[in-house]
Amino acid sequence: MIEKATVNQIVEEWLADKDYFLVETVVHPDNRIVVEIDHAEGVWIEDCVGLSRYIESKLNREEEDFELEVGSAGIGQPFKVLQQYYNHIGCEVEVLLRSGQKLSGVLSQADEQQITLTVEKKIKPEGAKRPQVVEVEETFAYDDIKYTKYLISFK
Repeated sequence: MIEKATVNQIVEEWLADKDYFLVETVVHPDNRIVVEIDHAEGVWIEDCVGLSRYIESKLNREEEDFELEVGSAGIGQPFKVLQQYYNHIGCEVEVLLRSGQKLSGVLSQADEQQITLTVEKKIKPEGAKRPQVVEVEETFAYDDIKYTKYLISFK
């Protein structure tokens, strides 16, 4: 079986002088290799083809046959690496907490430990007759998050 570390090393070589980053590599027991890359401005098909050819040039099908799939991380898919959070700061995202609570808001900050989300909440100020919608910043540790994904809006 082809080792995941070997594929990752080949991918990192190709990525060295590019603005792309590796999101995920999966090597299935039947040697089906799936590589996902991403870029702040999107992934071009030509670059997927280039990476695919580069990987194929570094692996020997005579020694061990394999199936290779190279693609982008997918716009509606959950974030898998920290760089995806950084790239979506200022964008509307959906967060599902491990508690089951689902939130939508603007990703305002992200670092290695946590994210900050700006969400709208109805709060009734003291002495007011009706609740008002206000923006509130809430911070969540990654351990508390089941998934975060870019929220596609057709407004």
